[in-house]
Amino acid sequence: MNQENPLKRLGALGQSIWMDYIRRDLIVSGELRRLIEEDGIRGMTSNPAIFEKAIAESHDYDEDIRAQALQGKDVKTIYESLSRRDVQSAADEFRPLYDRTDGADGYASLEVNPHLAHDTEGTIEEARRLWAALNRPNVMIKVPATVNGLPAIRQLISEGINVNVTLLFGLPRYRQVAEAYLAGLEARAGQGKAVKHIASVASFFLSRIDTLVDPMVEKFLESGTKTDIAGKVRGQVAIACAKAAYHIYREIFAGTRFKKLAGDGAHVQRLLWASTSSKNPDYSDVKYIESLIGPDTVNTAPPATIDAYRDHGDPKPRLEQGIEEANWILERLPELGIGIDKVTQQLEDEGVGKFNEPFDKLMKALTRI
Repeated sequence: MNQENPLKRLGALGQSIWMDYIRRDLIVSGELRRLIEEDGIRGMTSNPAIFEKAIAESHDYDEDIRAQALQGKDVKTIYESLSRRDVQSAADEFRPLYDRTDGADGYASLEVNPHLAHDTEGTIEEARRLWAALNRPNVMIKVPATVNGLPAIRQLISEGINVNVTLLFGLPRYRQVAEAYLAGLEARAGQGKAVKHIASVASFFLSRIDTLVDPMVEKFLESGTKTDIAGKVRGQVAIACAKAAYHIYREIFAGTRFKKLAGDGAHVQRLLWASTSSKNPDYSDVKYIESLIGPDTVNTAPPATIDAYRDHGDPKPRLEQGIEEANWILERLPELGIGIDKVTQQLEDEGVGKFNEPFDKLMKALTRI
């Protein structure tokens, strides 16, 4: 593969590209290994919607499902067995990369039951169980960034469990997520336990922000009012939020509080850009990769977006460019009647539902196989 492959060039700019997709045939066919070697894919994320699609749209799992059903296992146990096996297999493919980078990359993620999004103790209990069952150092347990998820994040980090914080939309909530991570590390260090090999990412969801905000902005463009603001805001709110989040990240992890932990070997909690496929056909299909390339970040993208970036990506360190413009966009939103905190809370609420729905659909599907 040509070394000019845009996907591989991302690594030289400090960004890791992960794949937001998992399916058994991707692993057993050797395709995942090829993506790691030729495209520089450095990790993998999954969620209930991805597993629902993988299991419902292929026959790869049918024999396994029937065998477990004949053993009298319930559908949740079967689902957990199937998803655990895939995540373990993916983690094993990434293990050489994990070892070679001393734990900087090479992770596969598995999400707790989405119905636990507002149940702190339930989340902690399930995350512990999944972590033990996966039994791999290079896996992450996905925990939603809800109010009830925050204390779970802190507790799990304190126990040495890697956490991928998911469904993160708002800047105030991001500060709380980073605080939970630091507090978890401090609690663990206070117990005299090692913090060196704990890994975490904060997954900031992007395209859904523009999908919700754009129709609000377009009303002004259609009516011919405040078009000077609306024209600059349309399609730019998610990227503005991401750039503001990265500014917060730099502030927090350059502070004295983290420096003390770093002295014990602690790693930063990297920002991960998620929901990076463009939902609006008017926008570039690599919009949410191209604008957000910077050091110590991750971008997890579905296969179609990865294919598009391989074909016509133009990697340059743009994340720290245009921060004044990003701040201007966020400051102008109230003039358009848009409360960004209200928007991001709505997205969080809807996001939980969007994971519950495919999870429930999959549970029903498993009963029919």
